[in-house]
Amino acid sequence: MTLTELLPTIRQLSAIEKRELIRILMAEEDISEDIFPLEPYKIYYLPTPYDTFGAGAALMQAMKLDNRNHN
Repeated sequence: MTLTELLPTIRQLSAIEKRELIRILMAEEDISEDIFPLEPYKIYYLPTPYDTFGAGAALMQAMKLDNRNHN
């Protein structure tokens, strides 16, 4: 059965039943060998705008252009 076939039935579930379905699916994913969760106490380096000089100016320019387009 495909997700497309399941969606109409899932949409008929109550909010509580949908949350329970999510909980069940997440519990199954936690034990899946294909998923590698984050490891505790390990450092993960994520790209951020910090020390990216010029990013603030580019953001301000984009915001100004957006404001002009909405006025």
